[in-house]
Amino acid sequence: MAKLVSKVYGDALFQLAEEKNEISEVWDEIKALTEVLTENKDFQSVMIHPSMTGEEKRKMVSEIFKGKLSDTIMGFLDVLVKNGRFSDVFDVFAYYDKQAKEHFGIGVANVTTAIELNEAMKNKIEKRLLDITKYQSFVMNFEVDKSLIGGMIIRIGDRVVDDSIRHKLDRMSANLSKLRIGL
Repeated sequence: MAKLVSKVYGDALFQLAEEKNEISEVWDEIKALTEVLTENKDFQSVMIHPSMTGEEKRKMVSEIFKGKLSDTIMGFLDVLVKNGRFSDVFDVFAYYDKQAKEHFGIGVANVTTAIELNEAMKNKIEKRLLDITKYQSFVMNFEVDKSLIGGMIIRIGDRVVDDSIRHKLDRMSANLSKLRIGL
């Protein structure tokens, strides 16, 4: 359900920003607002507390952020509060972030290896990914998992390339267990 909510509201915000030619500006505001909201847990608690009415919450948002955020974001926050969806704000903003990255040709790659990679190896992987994908740049996230034994796993969105030795051994083991030896 949360995924559907974030998609519906995230798509609406993205389409509005696109119509107003404000994708970058809204994206920047979302990043800043996410940071502010993350640092202010008390504000989040108040905004989702059931004893406060929607009108009180809308007034609070207006008093705190009016003049500091664009009309687009202010209107959007008002809609979230009015519809009782302020608790989904982080999911909606994360969805918008993904949409904006796609719009600007920025991919997110999560690379897991068995050993720590040096900068030259990281750059080589990024260059190769740029060559074989539609993206113009990447946000690269590197992680070490010694259980891979060797090789690497690359995740870009919902695509996964698992070229780890652990994966190859698991496949080999599964194939061997299917064999029947006729003695």
